[in-house]
Amino acid sequence: MTIIEEVEVNLFLRKYPLRFAVVSIFLFTGFAYSVGFLIFIQIFRADYLSNLAQRQHEHAMTLDARRGTIYDRNMKALAINLPVYSVYANARAMRQARDEDEVVDKLSAILRIDPKTIRDKLDKDKYFVWMARKVPQDVYLQIKDLRLPGISFIKESKRFYPNQTLAAHLIGFAGLDNNGLDGLERDYDKYLKGQPGHAIILRDARSRELMFDKGYVAPVDGFSVVLTIDETIQFIAERALDRMYKKYNCKGASIIVMNPRTGEILAFANRPTYNLEEASKSTPESRTNRAIVFTFEPGSVFKIVTASAALQEGVVKEGDMINCEHGAYRVANHILHDHEPLGTVTFKQVIEQSSNIGTTKVAQRLGQQRMYNYAHHFRFGIRTGIDLPGEARGILKPVSQWSKTSIGAIPIGQEVTVTPIQLMGAIAAIANDGIYMRPFVVKYIKDAQNQIIFQHSPQILDRVISKMTSKRMKVILKGVVDEGTGTKAAIPGVTVAGKTGTAQKVVGGSYSHSHFYATFAGFAPVDNPRLAAVVVFDDPHPAYYAGTVAAPVFAEVVGDALKYLNTQQQVATEDDAPG
Repeated sequence: MTIIEEVEVNLFLRKYPLRFAVVSIFLFTGFAYSVGFLIFIQIFRADYLSNLAQRQHEHAMTLDARRGTIYDRNMKALAINLPVYSVYANARAMRQARDEDEVVDKLSAILRIDPKTIRDKLDKDKYFVWMARKVPQDVYLQIKDLRLPGISFIKESKRFYPNQTLAAHLIGFAGLDNNGLDGLERDYDKYLKGQPGHAIILRDARSRELMFDKGYVAPVDGFSVVLTIDETIQFIAERALDRMYKKYNCKGASIIVMNPRTGEILAFANRPTYNLEEASKSTPESRTNRAIVFTFEPGSVFKIVTASAALQEGVVKEGDMINCEHGAYRVANHILHDHEPLGTVTFKQVIEQSSNIGTTKVAQRLGQQRMYNYAHHFRFGIRTGIDLPGEARGILKPVSQWSKTSIGAIPIGQEVTVTPIQLMGAIAAIANDGIYMRPFVVKYIKDAQNQIIFQHSPQILDRVISKMTSKRMKVILKGVVDEGTGTKAAIPGVTVAGKTGTAQKVVGGSYSHSHFYATFAGFAPVDNPRLAAVVVFDDPHPAYYAGTVAAPVFAEVVGDALKYLNTQQQVATEDDAPG
């Protein structure tokens, strides 16, 4: 600065001191504010701004674990996860795009979603908004080929049920997020689900995904569950059950097929049923697992307990003559009837012809307490212990609650309620030389390396009758099929034993004469039982007798299943033969 300039400045300061002071204060204040603001940001807002920058350039993502597969006993997949894609949008980027309307229209047409719904999602001030989860492959390819700005994809996995309705009540279903919601999918969810992983994805200034950055944790896939169910026998059982369920306009139906030696359930089905691929469209009634939760009065099929107890206790022999009173017999103040009047017949014929009067007379010899004890040993009134939740106990009243007429009701399957699985356990125990096996549906659980995590083994729960009594009962029950009420359960070339039960339903507090339960429980072959089965129909009409409705289903299912098992055994023998 020259001398002249310095003089001019001094003159200005002397002439305008106030103006100079104001300007100086303003400049100083501005500088101080700027410095203070920078200090504030650096100290107090650094974390917030750093997180904001991270949100703009980083996206935390949960990586789904692959849900374990549910297999049948022969490793055929009944429930499996397959890779699919989900569609998401960067809502902030989309709001700045000029062609947002075009994107909305195209997505709406392909996804079949109302445009307003898509706009509502895009109006959210987020970098990540789901457009559609786990879309079909053709939908994914259509959207991908359009290369829409702000639209991206995430690879996930979705649950599929290849057989749709097959074993629906057993398998259950999982939701969109791979959480088990019903059946074994829910009950074994902690094994099937696995552990999700995590990753952080870097994005550029245009929000395009670049790579995994940090914090990557790989997902741990779920374990697989292997069932005792045989897919082929399951199909055979459901086909036969469904045909008769529709033919006789039934309200409901159940079938269980079991290996009586081990307790392994080979087939397990109910009607009505539902499609696992469309579980959201199902009704509570169609999802009800009637085989373990539905209780009913079994009627004459319960006579297998009375007959077993009477033979075991020695109160009667097969050839003893019983007067069936020609169809009418008083028990206290109640008159008991038979469906067909009988005179004096052998005890074996009493069971073959399903005489209520003959059975009651034998039960009177047995007495109330012993009758109750055997029913309890056969696990009526208590759970069988099957590895499924929600099993009902049924009702078996203690002797203290019996009335004077109970001895003429309980031994013939009235005043007692049971589940199909309880009947299964009882008939299987007779088939298995008197040994009651715990029924089960899960064979084992394994990891991806085929290491066994958990395994069910056959478990003996009780010996309900002796081997000799079992042998005698097999002969009597074979007579039921050969020349009694169960002739339609006969299988050509195979010996069959079983018992029918046609029970009146209680309607309005009294026994109905037009609504019934039709049941058949049996096993085959008699000398070396490989299969036991129980078939139950709820309110069949116009025909309703168990020998007409339930017995033929048993014959078809067990007959076809035995042929299948024999073929399998033959193939296995040929494979093992030396070349």
